[in-house]
Amino acid sequence: MKDGSKPHVSPMNLVKSLSSVGGLTLVSRILALLRDSLAARYVGAGFASDAFNGVAFRLPNMFRALFAEGAFSAAFIPMFNKKAAGPDGIAGGYVFAERALAVLLPVLIVFTVALLLAAYPITWLLSGGFARQNPTEAQFAFAVMLSRITLPYLALISLASLLGGILNSLDKFWINAAAPILLNLAMIGGLWFFHGANEYDTARVQAISVTVGGVLQLLWLIWACHRAGVDMRLRMPRLDADVREMLRLIVPAAAGAGAAQINLLISTSLAGSLLASGSITYIYYADRLNQLPLGLIGIGLGTILLPTISKLLSTGQEEAAMDTQNRGIELALFLTLPATVAFMIAAEPIVRGLFQYGLFTPEDARKCGWALSAFSIGLPSYVLVKVLTPGYYARGDTRTPVRFAMLSIVVNIVGNLIMIPWIGHVGPPLATALASTVNVAMLYRTLAKRGHFVADAQLRRRVPRLALAAVLMGATVFACKQLLDPYLGGPLVYRYAALGVLVGAGMAIYVVACFLTRAYRIADLTALIRKRGATSKPVQE
Repeated sequence: MKDGSKPHVSPMNLVKSLSSVGGLTLVSRILALLRDSLAARYVGAGFASDAFNGVAFRLPNMFRALFAEGAFSAAFIPMFNKKAAGPDGIAGGYVFAERALAVLLPVLIVFTVALLLAAYPITWLLSGGFARQNPTEAQFAFAVMLSRITLPYLALISLASLLGGILNSLDKFWINAAAPILLNLAMIGGLWFFHGANEYDTARVQAISVTVGGVLQLLWLIWACHRAGVDMRLRMPRLDADVREMLRLIVPAAAGAGAAQINLLISTSLAGSLLASGSITYIYYADRLNQLPLGLIGIGLGTILLPTISKLLSTGQEEAAMDTQNRGIELALFLTLPATVAFMIAAEPIVRGLFQYGLFTPEDARKCGWALSAFSIGLPSYVLVKVLTPGYYARGDTRTPVRFAMLSIVVNIVGNLIMIPWIGHVGPPLATALASTVNVAMLYRTLAKRGHFVADAQLRRRVPRLALAAVLMGATVFACKQLLDPYLGGPLVYRYAALGVLVGAGMAIYVVACFLTRAYRIADLTALIRKRGATSKPVQE
């Protein structure tokens, strides 16, 4: 890592890295859909599901996004790479990691204990007191209990994020990407083998399995680090200059990287306060489906781009860093635009095929579909935030993204207050989408104004053609959903087969449309197949 090694980061390398991360993330997200299908079957859409999805599971999801996929990585990885590129080599990076762990561990312990003690007011704030649902004292105490069961996951995932950041910096992306699979397996096992006699008992099992999954994730990363020769020693905590710098960067990065999560928390709180029972669950399941392409594309690209760009900038390769970010945006839109169109056109059939079973009724599926369509409007911007913010973090600027994040949160709050009385539970997802779009517009404009990003000819040529290809795909999905609709409410085998045909037909038409519109050419495909390794160069437009 001392010499900066690669002079150019090729599109092939970016695709290969994303394939590795994205493939494992795909497995995790498929398992998450299975987990949510089981939850919909055994818990339904009522107070128990709102208490778990809106509060007890919302906190772990938020902290995973803030730390595992956001703030800690944004602050830690560039500093780790700088130390590893210094005179002490990789050993200097490991020493810095140990010093970071020495400070992080006691902070996490104190923070977790404080949250456990404050579980009652936290639950009230996150749920808006479930005002419209008017819960009994016993019901609200149940929601608080679920929160206390899941809170230890926050410390577990934060420690795991440090180890995952080291492995990402060593280009071992797949190990960290595999960790969420263990959480989903723990939750699936709990729902399948230990679901209770009613929805409240099953929600309690869900909460316990979250913390069990966090333990498994941390143990997996400890083992993986040991196999990679990274054995972290516990030191006495000391706030030296490097650790203070990391902590200084974490706070603004948390707000910047977690803007979408903060917006969702605000939306959930307002929904709990202003909307009827089940609304939080509709928003939750819609968000889970919306998170599928975000997890596969945005988080995967963000994970890869941050260490890649920081390495290039640390060795003075500004042009290569900009090219890498251009290809990241191109790849993000190539993969995101068809998902956006599909969710807007076929949201209800998708929700019905996956979740309408047991306690989850056709009316629940219809309302959840509306929420998914609203969320999907902002899907490109959710992903592009993940692609653009590494351009700031790799340069040590965590303050600019946080300013923009704060503005987007204001947009979200105002949007919720205006739209909830007007369109009910569809308001929070639509406000979240609008806020994210405002955020990405500010991020893009400022990077361009500073000269840190210029859209090259290849990107400018491809984006409108990709959009046209996605529209052509959307027409196919609309036609297919009419034919497949009768099968999406039948037995599980028919449902999944119908969904497979719907998704498969859409993907096939989109690929063909990309070539017909010349968004991509056969020469581009053969170049990616033929060129491997760091020496490959992008096809010139």
